[in-house]
Amino acid sequence: MNNVNQIMNDNRAFVERKDYEQYITSRFPDRKMVIVTCMDTRLTEMLPKAMNLRNGDAKIIKNAGGIVTQPFGNIMRSVLIAIYELQADEVFVVGHHGCGMTGLNPEVIVQHMTERGVPEQTVETLRHSGLNFMRWLTGFDNVKESVEKSVGIIRNHPLLPPNVPVHGMTIEPETGQLDLIVNGYDRLK
Repeated sequence: MNNVNQIMNDNRAFVERKDYEQYITSRFPDRKMVIVTCMDTRLTEMLPKAMNLRNGDAKIIKNAGGIVTQPFGNIMRSVLIAIYELQADEVFVVGHHGCGMTGLNPEVIVQHMTERGVPEQTVETLRHSGLNFMRWLTGFDNVKESVEKSVGIIRNHPLLPPNVPVHGMTIEPETGQLDLIVNGYDRLK
C-alpha cells in the first residue's frame, strides 16, 4: 500500500473513532508562545515533550535547521503573524545537535539535484540570477551560533514589539535535554 492510501485509511479510522477529540483546541496558543525549530523527524514528538507542551500550547514553525535567514522571509512573517494576530507574546528559537544542516555542502546538494533530474542549465541560470544560490543552500557550522544569529534577526526586526522576549535554546534529540543559549528576558531588563 502506498503512503497516500495508508494515510487515507488511517484517517478514516481516526475520524470514526473520534480520536480527534483529545486534540481539540483553539487557534490561539494557550501558552502564548511561538517556536522556530527544525523539521528533523527526531523532534516531532521529542521537542514538545521536552518543553512540556500539549497540543494547542504553542505555534511551532519548522524548517530545515530551524533558522531565520532573512528578516523579510516566510519564517519571520510567520513569527510576526503569531504575535500580532494569534496572541503569542514570546519567541523561542530551538536548534538541535546533530542537525543535518550542520556543515551542509551546497555543491553536494546541487549534484543531488542534477542526479534527480534538474537540468544543469537550470542550475547555471540560478547561479547567475542575482540570487546567491549557493548561500541559499548553505547550512551552518555551529548550532549555538546559528541559534544566536536567528535570535538576533528576530530580536532586531523593526516590526517586533520591544516587549517581546526572544529566547534561544538547543536540544539534544536523543535525550531531550534543553540548553539555554539566549535568555530573552535579559534584554528586556
